[in-house]
Amino acid sequence: MFLINTITNSALKGKKVGTIIKGIFKGSPPSSTAGANRRLLLYQHCIPLCESGDLQTEVAADIIGLLMLETHTLSGPSLATLASLFVDAIKVGKMSSGKSLELFPTVLTALAACEALSYGKGELSGEEYKKQMINSLCSSRDVPLSSEELQFVVEKVLRMFNKLDLQEIPPLVYQLLLLSAKGCKKQVLDGIVGYFKEQDARQEEESLDLEVQSIPQDQLRHVEGTAILHIVFAIRLDHELAREFIKGFKTSYADLCPFSVALLLSVARIQRYEEQVFELLKGAIIKSFKDEQLQQGSKLLQDLLPGHCSVAQMILDTVQNSVFGWDHVTQGLVQLGFFLMDAFGPKPGPFGKATEGSLAVARTPTQQACKLGGQVLLQGFKMHEPIRGEILEQVLNRLVTKTASPVNHFLDLFSDIVVSAPMILLESSSKVTETFDHLSCLPLATVQGLLKAVQPLLKVSMSLKDALILVLRKAMFSSQLDGRKSAVTGFLLLLKNFKVLGSLASSQCSQAISSSQIQVDVHSRYNSAANEAFCLEILSSLRRCLSQQADVRLMLYEGFFDVLRRNSQLASSIMQTLLSQLKRYYEPEQDLLPPVKLEPCITAHGDQVYLQEPLAHLLSCTVHCLMWLQNTRQSANLNADDSDGDEEEEEGYRSDLHAVLESMTRRMIKCELEDFELDKSAEFSMGSSVGVKNNIYAVLVMGVYEVLMEYNFIKANYSKRCFEEIIELFSRYQKLSEILKEKSGKGRVPSHKTPRSLFSMGIISTLITVLFRDNTQSREEALSVLRSNGEFVRYILSVVVQKIQQLDETGHTDGPDGQNADKTFRFLCDMTSVLMWRYTNIPSVVEEGGKKEKRSSLSQLCLEGLLRIFTTCQQRYPDKMAQLLSTMENGTEQDDEGDVVEMNYFYIRQFQRALFTQLSGGEEDFNSKEAQLLVSILSVLSRQLKPLSQQVNLFLNALHRTKKHTPDSAFCKGLLSLLFNLHVLYKSPVGLLLELCQDIHSELGDIDQDVEVEKQSNFAIVNMKTASTAALLVLSQVDRVLDEVDWLIARKKSQTASDKLGCEATQTAGQQDPVEKAVALQLGTLLTALSELVQTALLLGTCTITLLRELTRTYTILTTLVKYYIQVCASQHGSLPARFEKLVKLSGSHLTPQCYSFITYAQVLAWFSCADDKKKKRRNDVNTGASAKLLRETKAIPNLIFSIEQYEKYLITLSKKSKVNLMQYMKLSTSRDFRINAATLDAALQEQDDSQEVSASSAPQEKSRDKQAVLLICLKFLLKTN
Repeated sequence: MFLINTITNSALKGKKVGTIIKGIFKGSPPSSTAGANRRLLLYQHCIPLCESGDLQTEVAADIIGLLMLETHTLSGPSLATLASLFVDAIKVGKMSSGKSLELFPTVLTALAACEALSYGKGELSGEEYKKQMINSLCSSRDVPLSSEELQFVVEKVLRMFNKLDLQEIPPLVYQLLLLSAKGCKKQVLDGIVGYFKEQDARQEEESLDLEVQSIPQDQLRHVEGTAILHIVFAIRLDHELAREFIKGFKTSYADLCPFSVALLLSVARIQRYEEQVFELLKGAIIKSFKDEQLQQGSKLLQDLLPGHCSVAQMILDTVQNSVFGWDHVTQGLVQLGFFLMDAFGPKPGPFGKATEGSLAVARTPTQQACKLGGQVLLQGFKMHEPIRGEILEQVLNRLVTKTASPVNHFLDLFSDIVVSAPMILLESSSKVTETFDHLSCLPLATVQGLLKAVQPLLKVSMSLKDALILVLRKAMFSSQLDGRKSAVTGFLLLLKNFKVLGSLASSQCSQAISSSQIQVDVHSRYNSAANEAFCLEILSSLRRCLSQQADVRLMLYEGFFDVLRRNSQLASSIMQTLLSQLKRYYEPEQDLLPPVKLEPCITAHGDQVYLQEPLAHLLSCTVHCLMWLQNTRQSANLNADDSDGDEEEEEGYRSDLHAVLESMTRRMIKCELEDFELDKSAEFSMGSSVGVKNNIYAVLVMGVYEVLMEYNFIKANYSKRCFEEIIELFSRYQKLSEILKEKSGKGRVPSHKTPRSLFSMGIISTLITVLFRDNTQSREEALSVLRSNGEFVRYILSVVVQKIQQLDETGHTDGPDGQNADKTFRFLCDMTSVLMWRYTNIPSVVEEGGKKEKRSSLSQLCLEGLLRIFTTCQQRYPDKMAQLLSTMENGTEQDDEGDVVEMNYFYIRQFQRALFTQLSGGEEDFNSKEAQLLVSILSVLSRQLKPLSQQVNLFLNALHRTKKHTPDSAFCKGLLSLLFNLHVLYKSPVGLLLELCQDIHSELGDIDQDVEVEKQSNFAIVNMKTASTAALLVLSQVDRVLDEVDWLIARKKSQTASDKLGCEATQTAGQQDPVEKAVALQLGTLLTALSELVQTALLLGTCTITLLRELTRTYTILTTLVKYYIQVCASQHGSLPARFEKLVKLSGSHLTPQCYSFITYAQVLAWFSCADDKKKKRRNDVNTGASAKLLRETKAIPNLIFSIEQYEKYLITLSKKSKVNLMQYMKLSTSRDFRINAATLDAALQEQDDSQEVSASSAPQEKSRDKQAVLLICLKFLLKTN
């Protein structure tokens, strides 16, 4: 007690306290029990003494310093006692001054070095004891802290995250969340999320470096999962914490990361936050895709903001991370996947019809978001067993219930699931079987997609196959047509995929499953006898379809060829079926004409006539099957093992069919149209049953002619006689086609639509090749028969265009190999090569009758075919565009990317040269349609060029050199659109817009007729006839530039709100932000361009309205920019950028006054237009067109005036904030004030009096007209004085 009193008195007086403490330490050896106790007593007394606040700062610091020097000499129990002393003092708030807290880390460090310490009933190591002390300290929420102290503690703890072991983070996170109940919620959440975001980034960098990772990935993911559980638990207890968390991501998705996405999905399990979270993620995803699309389409945005934060990649990373036991995240992933697919899936088209086929590439943001949902579900299905059943059940439920909307995206997902994990699906085969029960009620497209998807499962599961067959048999007798068509689809699919042993075309089988995956029912695949019996049984079921509606028969005929090709052992049954069906409509008497019976092909119900038998398709199917079988048997003749009986049977039906086809060819050539009662006197009106019947007959006969032409070409072997027969058949076909066009085109609206050609894709590809590029000497004489008939050549080219159009619209074509994507692409390559050769080697000027006739020339048909091929390839085969281009010239593929780029540019130069040839000729030589096709082809090919490449620059320069004056607006629109699309990939188009606006102003003149506009000729394509079209294109491009500027300003506003210090540093450095600089430059040039347009005498209509809307939007964005600078001025004190002041000056001096003049000009035009319309109409008539036009303009004008006034209003606010008088540049207009000029009014009234004296008898009628005259004169005066 004496020592304690002595230390206290000396410390209070500030005299020799250090000497006394040193003496005590020296006299208290730590090795003795008394000395150790004395030292502990000294610490226990000095720590509260320093915290009392009675000592001088220097004295307290000296005491703590001496104690720190001797801390390491204390025993373990003494250190534990001291640590408890500190923790208890902190808990009750006795550490108010904090002077002794410097000693606490030293005590903890010495404590950690101890080997063992008693704790409770057991022992702990010094390190573990230290952790317990820290945990005990942090777990207390009862420590009274002010807001500043709380913030200091949170910041201190968050800074310690990087210094702690990974395993120590979850307890610390838990304690921080408990501490957040007192405040600093946002700071705590941001700190935790930021730490894990940084760890993920470091993990990714280390994985790229291929070095040893400092932190194992699985360990990091487990820690993240534990932290997520802690945060979700805290959010359940503290809803304010949840609101703060969700609020932080609503403003910008840039703060998202895989950890925060996982956290959001876990929070979504709480019902009250589920809708908020998914709406937030939905908005972030779609905005991310839209921003990415905007950046990809603009070189300016790419230069300013090269990096892009991909929310889609974060979500996919979250799916990958969830494999480390994140069960609390997986349910949210499933919900998110279906939420995206439901929200952004394809929508039904007009009248509920879905567009056929699915595009190979997701191009729009909504398509990309839908695809992302499918990827999330597919990856989740592969990785997480517990959610597989739910995913499968929900996918199948949507296929069954969503009958009114397209389900292509769900079919694609289901197909991917089957391919990736077929054996897993077999475990849930009962769900698939339940879906089969609804087949007859589903749309045909859904049934086709579903059966195609389950095809791999049918090969390995006997029970699934039996269930499907049972359902299909029931559907065959369904009362609904779609149900029966579904049955045919299913049976044909089974026939294609259950192979009978000994069939030839094994290479054509669809995708198979690897042997390692097949564990059940494996014997069923190789039991050929059972398969043959099974297939023959199905064929017998399908024969019933031959007595049903035409649609059902058509499906059967279109499927038989693929069945035969993949199961050649069924040839006898299939060919016998076709032969017997064909003989029903074949006239066996050789002397009778025509050789086909058309009456049984139709049926009537009352006054309605319907097609019963698609005879041409039956004949086409028969021909294709016969010729394929004949070629196959010939090639396999040496290795044939068939019995003599089989050979005789096959030879029998083959010879019968050949005889039938030969007879039909001979007699169809002899037939006249009168034999079918389809001559010029026949009725073809679709309003009567006779006309409908004749139309059906005509289509059937034309189809028969086409099939016979194809049959004779295949068997001709370049025989001149056969080719002459083909021309004879074609002449009959053409005559009937012309009658059909003539008769159906007599009404107001032509009702005739060219029937779809029955030529197969392969034969069309072969035909155009031999017509244009076959130089074989031995074939020359025979081919000259076809080549000399110009109408036949034109017809074949038109069929090429028709087939490619069908492929573009539906993804497939009719006939053999129409569903085979690889073969179809091969045909496209062959046709492209031929069409390109034909166009480039035979000039259109040498074609006969090209100018005199209204129809397209052969060169134009070639161009149209090339355009459709390029467009189709980009849509359906985007990855093969380079292959298509590289095989166009010599048929060999080029793998080198540089060679492919050069090849693309080579063809661009060829089409460009052809375009310039068109433009360099005289007006009479200019072919507008051909020029438009060339521009469209250049637009498609230019998408393959790399931005900033030399080729883009050369192409742009070539377009700028276009000096052709053309009156064609459509050509002008296409060429300028191409110029804009290329320009935005190279640099900002505002300079180009300014030059075009100057040209338009120069051509159309000024709104003030007294002003003479300086003649400008930047682009010769802009003239009096094309100026309005050019103006509309310019305004659409202005809208696109405004989109980019608006996006940049929004990014800067969010950045300013979140990072004020960064903005201040930028301003103090005296350098304007590059984004602000770019915005000012873009808007400055845009204002100059618009000032040219508002002075232009545009015609009243779309141009005027669009210009008013773009002006309104321009002022709205200027207002947004002013608000941004108000926000900047509020957060810091600095001067406004000089460029912004110049922009305000430009708007006030060049644009706003001209806007008011243009408003008056537009109003005068509207009144004149209205007055003229009323003169042309009777008094009681209502001119709805003029009224609607006037109404639209009166909406646009007030909106523009309001936006100008809003802009000026916020300029006043900014002037006050920045102490800069920005309103000195703004001149307030008076054009909207109501003013009456006395002299003008007197003159008008005098004119009225004179007119009344002249015609007093018609006073009532003249009064109204004179009132209009007064009004118009006043408006003219306002226009002059403004």
